[in-house]
Amino acid sequence: MTMLEKFESGHQNMLAGHGAAAALFHGLSDPTRLMILAHLRTGEHKVKELTEHLGLAQSTVSAHLSCLRDCGLVTSRAVGRASMFSLANSTQLLTLLDGANNYIASNAGDDLEAHNFTEVHDVKPELETARP
Repeated sequence: MTMLEKFESGHQNMLAGHGAAAALFHGLSDPTRLMILAHLRTGEHKVKELTEHLGLAQSTVSAHLSCLRDCGLVTSRAVGRASMFSLANSTQLLTLLDGANNYIASNAGDDLEAHNFTEVHDVKPELETARP
């Protein structure tokens, strides 16, 4: 094996080792997904319930839930024709979000706005339709 092949092999292993962290941060990188996680903090929800709480289209909520499930942040179980969604590893996730909130609060002088990620927010339907 040449030195270049060793480097490329080591580089691929290094990237693979960061895949789980990248997936986690991707799941947390969208405000709508953070709102969904906050709602799921209160217990299991059906997609229909989340669409009503958030004022978003069913397809939008379903797409975000699919992403969250793929990232390992939520789980689902079938109940008849519906699926019930809940937080996966809720204690660790809430600890992570609390840490993120503390990080943002400690850097508030750097134009980061402190936020409580576990707070449940509603999206106003008129705001959703007003987006470009």
